[in-house]
Amino acid sequence: MTLLRVNVFPGGFNWPIFAAMETGLFAGNGIEIALQATTGSVAQMAGLAAGEFEIAMTAFDNIVAYVEGQGEAPIGPQPEFFAFLGSDDSFLSLVGKSEIIDAADVRGRKVSVDAATTGYAFALFDMLAQSGLNEGDYTVVRVGGMAQRFQDLCSGDTAATLLSSPYDLLAGNVGLRVIARLPPPYQGNVGAARRVWARRNAEVVAAFIRSYVAAIGWLYDAANKPRACAILQHHVSGMTPDLAEASYTRLLDPQSGFFRDGRLHKDGVRRVLDLRTRYAKPRRPLDPAKYISDEYWRLAQIAPG
Repeated sequence: MTLLRVNVFPGGFNWPIFAAMETGLFAGNGIEIALQATTGSVAQMAGLAAGEFEIAMTAFDNIVAYVEGQGEAPIGPQPEFFAFLGSDDSFLSLVGKSEIIDAADVRGRKVSVDAATTGYAFALFDMLAQSGLNEGDYTVVRVGGMAQRFQDLCSGDTAATLLSSPYDLLAGNVGLRVIARLPPPYQGNVGAARRVWARRNAEVVAAFIRSYVAAIGWLYDAANKPRACAILQHHVSGMTPDLAEASYTRLLDPQSGFFRDGRLHKDGVRRVLDLRTRYAKPRRPLDPAKYISDEYWRLAQIAPG
């Protein structure tokens, strides 16, 4: 059995990992998972560079940013970082205080991000731009990951932020408002690693992908819904039966839920790169091949012998 340390942002978007752990899918592929929770992308990317864990489940844009040396952690360019698995389109929603009716109401207010040059920050800036807001029309504050931003939105003076499920589903229960959802395509969460480690452990990477995709298939099977919801409640703090039911509807929607195939989606990758080309400084052309590889996904399609 191979021990894999997997670093994640806390939240229901880790459901396939929870399911693969609980149903024995990882064990069946010879993997034991040690989950680590991160407080934000700066800590996560620094930890990946230092070899503190083997796999990071993270926003695809984080990988692009750190390969290009545009991340906020003081670790310099990380050409070894790459994404090998595509999980979802991020399930992102613009969530604000109750008085924020639409994105234009953010003018003159604070919006929160994990980091201003990575993650979902550029998706947020673009959504605000669609409502006529440009740089300088609002103040950007760095707060941390989804859990931190949700708590800040509840108790601080921040007007809005981008949140994934189940935090967007919790919004109405605590007096917040879902203003808009990020439309697809967009490559959200990915499985990422260092190339040198992946080359030395190709079969392990393939086994992780194989387990993850099988877990997604298991989750989509309606017969497994009661147990799936119980698994989510067990692993996510504050997850109620009603919220688990709503999360199932949102995260396992046949059209917009988890990617069934576990592949990095080209249109979503292209949109992330387009946003980084527009908003990152310095601006530069971006080649998808620098940040992704599908060789391990292809290897995962071969039944282990």
